[in-house]
Amino acid sequence: MSAPDDIAVPETPGIHDAEIDALFGAGGPLGGAVGSFKPRHSQTAMAKAIASAIAGQGTLIAEAGTGTGKTFAYLVPALLWGGKVIVSTGTKTLQDQLYNRDIPTVRRALQAPVSVALLKGRSNYVCHFHLERTLQNGRLTAREDVGYLRDISRFVKTTSSGDKAELTQVPETASVWNLVTSTRDTCFGAECQYYQDCFVMKARKEAQQADVVVVNHHLFFADVALKDTGIAELLPSANTVIFDEAHQLPETATLFFGETVSTSQVLELCRDVLAEGLSHARDGADWPRVVAPVERAARDLRLAFPEDSVRLALNQIAPSAAFFPALDTLKDCMDDMITVLEKQAERAESIQQCRDRANEILRQLETWNAPEELASAKPAKPSKPAAAKKEGEEEEPAPEEKPFYVLWVEAFSSSLQLHRTPLSIAPIFNRQREGTPRSWIFTSATLAVKRDFNHYAAQMGLWNAPAQSWPSPFNYGEQGILYVPQNLPQPNSFEYTDAVIDAALPTIEAAGGRCFFLCTTLRAVNRAAERLRVEFEERGLNFPLFVQGEAGRTELLDRFRAAGNGVLIGSQSFWEGVDVRGDALSLVIIDKLPFSPPDDPVLAARISEMEKQGLNGFVHHQLPSAIINLKQGAGRLIRDEGDRGVLMICDPRIITKNYGRRIWQSLPPFKRTRELAMVQEFFREQDARRAAAASGAMPATQAEPDLA
Repeated sequence: MSAPDDIAVPETPGIHDAEIDALFGAGGPLGGAVGSFKPRHSQTAMAKAIASAIAGQGTLIAEAGTGTGKTFAYLVPALLWGGKVIVSTGTKTLQDQLYNRDIPTVRRALQAPVSVALLKGRSNYVCHFHLERTLQNGRLTAREDVGYLRDISRFVKTTSSGDKAELTQVPETASVWNLVTSTRDTCFGAECQYYQDCFVMKARKEAQQADVVVVNHHLFFADVALKDTGIAELLPSANTVIFDEAHQLPETATLFFGETVSTSQVLELCRDVLAEGLSHARDGADWPRVVAPVERAARDLRLAFPEDSVRLALNQIAPSAAFFPALDTLKDCMDDMITVLEKQAERAESIQQCRDRANEILRQLETWNAPEELASAKPAKPSKPAAAKKEGEEEEPAPEEKPFYVLWVEAFSSSLQLHRTPLSIAPIFNRQREGTPRSWIFTSATLAVKRDFNHYAAQMGLWNAPAQSWPSPFNYGEQGILYVPQNLPQPNSFEYTDAVIDAALPTIEAAGGRCFFLCTTLRAVNRAAERLRVEFEERGLNFPLFVQGEAGRTELLDRFRAAGNGVLIGSQSFWEGVDVRGDALSLVIIDKLPFSPPDDPVLAARISEMEKQGLNGFVHHQLPSAIINLKQGAGRLIRDEGDRGVLMICDPRIITKNYGRRIWQSLPPFKRTRELAMVQEFFREQDARRAAAASGAMPATQAEPDLA
């Protein structure tokens, strides 16, 4: 599915191109509401395509380059003509930004009389019941939690939403939040004494009544899988569903359409059974002796794999391994504990809840590798989506598919997870899209590979869906350089990370810090941090170093921006959703092409199945996935018309392999070089520009001279 140069947008009653032109034009309402707003052809064209999809209750895959202004491009038609709209974003941070800033701005500019609600997962809202219980029993795991609990107690008396994002003085990562919020397993629902005051129920009620509801992908798919977030009640009345940062959907949907059960869940259940049993039915059983065999069995199951980090498909575990007897023992011990819980359940609602949780965990353990599950799960034939549907053509029905699940285990230092992951989410997601006609919009800056949407469409099952790409308004040829250093070893060599750091050091020095060092593994992050600390000290380079894991992502980014000459080292969580504009970021270094790890059991199963169908697993899956991830990382560099910088990709395969051309042609059209001297000259020009801007001799955003 390749995007045509221009998809004709038929005018629909009530939605005219001229009206959209006026809204996005120089004298339009958006210009008056947003001081920095400038008309952009790509943004206007995208808004027209979305308006047409909304009017025709159709589907649209919409890729918009960085700087296009895709948020306004979908919000304007959504608020004016979308009816009941669900907007789903990639993260809670983007969700808050949409709700608190973008939607109010557009609504005010358009004078659109629409109501808006924000809906998050239940773990984001303080639970009155669990807060009260924690205040009474004082089960705190960290000293600072005492003060945090006091803050939360005061917060509940003044907040109208109960959203923990409003209480900024308590870090989102504080362990106390687990004690004062509910989960699906620990919520009493309508039976709770605080039900009428429940913040979760209040948020869901507001979402029911609102014209526009802002959610996130995890919430959306958690509901599709668990029917637990309130979205199941929203979807039937929704006229329009918009997925922003839609490139994240395949991974998110795979997570929620699959099933995971872990030894950590079992141990947490045992702790709760012991606490609730002693509190409400002390005389009903010898509770320590009830939970001890289950705890021992869970730990023995983890110890079936002596290594700290293991990822194995079911067929890779030897039949004689200790894993299978240990799993059977855990099931038997769980069954014995459930028998006791059944007898004592009437003593307290909390014991009933423990019983229900135990039954659910046992069900997951029993069905994980049940023979009948394997027998009924037949591989789904990978679909090849047709080219984008032309105007006037009938949409062909999607072929029927049954999901096929990959069974695998993952061992961590103190926990073992059993996964049941769908090989493809396409058939499952398509079933969710059936029923009431509505428009579905999928938008992101990274959905295509050289304007080819086949990979994304196949993942999501969007057969025959129109797809279009709008270019970024940035002048990448003048604003940046793609630099691939020479003479680096192959990425699988032992000395590779150190060689990357050696090549990066003169570039970082030339840039004056101002660098994102993006790695594909945490091991590389740690090695880069270790080396750069030493090198900076020995060379007298006063560049503050910010390393993933040493603080939260938001805090690291704030400190990086404030420093102005920092070097931030991070892995996957910094490849996307990060926006640093201006001179604080002038260099993005990527250590390797972001191919998925070869030991991934789900990837191996997908490739195997594709090859059975005559497809090439590398060409049709691994490569396009890596390109889309790489586009996200590269997109951190140029975020504004005034930004300038260097994208340094260290992996020599982008030059030496046949597929390398396809990779760099999918990236922004930077000037390209393999010469360090050209990079150093670029940064000298940057320094001169900044010095001139500081003295008032030239504007800071003046274009750089042609370096070709």
